[in-house]
Amino acid sequence: MEENKNVDFEKLEPHDRLKYEIAEELGLLEKVREGGWKALSSRETGRIGGMISRRRKALEKEQKSAD
Repeated sequence: MEENKNVDFEKLEPHDRLKYEIAEELGLLEKVREGGWKALSSRETGRIGGMISRRRKALEKEQKSAD
């Protein structure tokens, strides 16, 4: 998909930015850019979702500790 090839990370919502960052860390960003999110397998999508959940929980824990 054309729209995925030139993603402006600065304009993304924080959740979407995190999703792209994790895809990049897992070496899946190019696959996403070429075929969109639907190009990923369910295992790859699950890994991204799991990492998003872990990071959110860690951020919430940090925020509670700071209060």
